[in-house]
Amino acid sequence: MLLSDQAGQTAAAPKIPRPATLRESVIEAIQELIVSGQLKPGQHLVESELAELLGVSRQPVREALQQLSGEGWVDLHPGQGAFVHVPTVEEADQLLAVRTLLETESARLAAQHAGEEGVKRLRALCDRGIAAVRSDDVEGAVATNSELHSLVTALSGNKVLAELAAQVARRVRWYHTPVARQRGMASWEEHQALIDAIEAGDERRAAKIMREHTEHTRASYMEQRENEPVEPAPKPVRRRRPRQLG
Repeated sequence: MLLSDQAGQTAAAPKIPRPATLRESVIEAIQELIVSGQLKPGQHLVESELAELLGVSRQPVREALQQLSGEGWVDLHPGQGAFVHVPTVEEADQLLAVRTLLETESARLAAQHAGEEGVKRLRALCDRGIAAVRSDDVEGAVATNSELHSLVTALSGNKVLAELAAQVARRVRWYHTPVARQRGMASWEEHQALIDAIEAGDERRAAKIMREHTEHTRASYMEQRENEPVEPAPKPVRRRRPRQLG
């Protein structure tokens, strides 16, 4: 029997993983530069400079900026070029509110399903995050914070919930970076309390701690935006054509 004849009788064959294209790698690299704060909101993105920084030609950079524009990471202004997107307060508030909903449920379910090994992994991440804060390693603290929250979601046992949380995780990390130092050790003390609740199997307490924890980050970001508003990128200037003399 031919494979084509068996298609309706068997489950679909697993897809063979393909290596990331150059454009996908450049997209990931630019996103990471934005999330880490090395590229600031409103900053002008010059193709030639990015190409030199990433060690690639300008073509994949141009393609990456086009895609990042469609995903809300970059703003393209005709006549002026590309700029790092400046999140509006409303945009950030809405995303952080959705994050609270998703991660509160993740924490509740993690209290049911984490188990001894899951709790052990959470505590190891928490210890690493505390060490990063003590050494003033903001980038390390932010990355570890993201890992810890992702693990809580994974331990929930709900794959759909994990997929939805993953969709907002990188942008959440972008918003968290500017306030990570301000949140400091308090954030990790909240993590410790969360892990204690998960270890005890206390669903209600785990959900409550996570809800308050994510709301603290949301409030800190809003306060930071009020005190240090981000200037939008300049608007394109229309250039007049020279008048023809005749």
